[in-house]
Amino acid sequence: MKHKFVWIGAVVVVAGALSAGIAIASAGGDEQPLTGSTLEQATDAALAHTGGGTVVETETGDDSAAYSVEIQLADGSQVEVNLDSNFDVIGSEADDDGPGDDEGAGDDD
Repeated sequence: MKHKFVWIGAVVVVAGALSAGIAIASAGGDEQPLTGSTLEQATDAALAHTGGGTVVETETGDDSAAYSVEIQLADGSQVEVNLDSNFDVIGSEADDDGPGDDEGAGDDD
């Protein structure tokens, strides 16, 4: 009888650990492309910050920002502009990822 309780306890612990791992994994990639007026306002703010360029990707909720806009500059380099919920620039950095590039395990950005 004692072994039965040990096995039940072990199954409960393993099931809980698996559930937590699934929740963490699914929370990691929930950024969505911007649309509508949000896309327009974020694009305008980011392009004003960089002085022009071509928007190659937009998304919500990246790197503690409400919105992120990736812009390719005239020289071919890319910059990611991070905006708060009021579309104010809160930071920008060179972006070596391509459009739609997943941030994989070996990516240090």
